[in-house]
Amino acid sequence: MTLAIFDLDNTLIADDSDYLWGQFLVDQGIVDRTIYKQINAQFYEDYQHGSLDMLAFLRFALKPLADHPIDQLHLWREQFLNEIISPILLKAAIELVEKHRSLGHTLLVITATNRFITEPIVEMYGIEHLLATTPELVNEQYTGEIVGIPCFQEGKVTMLNEWLEKNGKSLTGSYFYSDSHNDLPLLKLVDNPIAVNPDDKLRQFSETEGWKIIDLRGESI
Repeated sequence: MTLAIFDLDNTLIADDSDYLWGQFLVDQGIVDRTIYKQINAQFYEDYQHGSLDMLAFLRFALKPLADHPIDQLHLWREQFLNEIISPILLKAAIELVEKHRSLGHTLLVITATNRFITEPIVEMYGIEHLLATTPELVNEQYTGEIVGIPCFQEGKVTMLNEWLEKNGKSLTGSYFYSDSHNDLPLLKLVDNPIAVNPDDKLRQFSETEGWKIIDLRGESI
C-alpha cells in the first residue's frame, strides 16, 4: 500500500507548533518570560538555518514537561490546542490528506516536534500513524529526557526505516510533503518528494531537481 508521509510544522499547519508551545508557556507565565522567550527564538532561528543542536534544544524544550504534573500539562495542552493550533489548521492540507485517504494510501506524519505536542494535532487530521521525538515518561511523570533518538534530519530516516520494517511497508510509490531543507535526507528517499511552501534552501534544491512545489496556505489545493 502506498505511503503518504507528511511533515507537520509549516506543512500541515501554518506555523511551528514547537515554537508556538514555547511562546504559549511564556504568555501563560509558566516559564520565565525574558530568558525563555529569547532562548526559544534563538533555537528556532538555528533550526531555520540548519544549525540546530537538537539535543541542546530538547533539554531546553522538555524541561517544562518535567517540572509539572501530567494532569496540569494536559490542561495547558488542551488550551494550547484550542487557542493556538485550531486557528492554524489548513483547509488545503485537510483536503490533501483526504485525497490520499480516498486513494487508500497509508497516512503517516513524521516530525521532529515532540509527541506530547504533536499527537493531538495529528489526531485532528485523522492520521493514525505518527513518528515523533518521544519524551520519556516514568510513573506518569516526564523526566526531561527522550526515548530513542530525536526524529530530526537523518533521525527521521532511521525511525522511518525501523517503522517500515516493523509494519511490513516499503517506500515504493511513496510521497513525502515537507517545507524544510532539514528534511532533505528523507525527501531524497521517497519516490514523490513534494516541497510545501518551502524555505529558500528547499525551494532552490527542489527547482534544481525538478521536484513538485505546492502551496497549502491558499483556500484549496
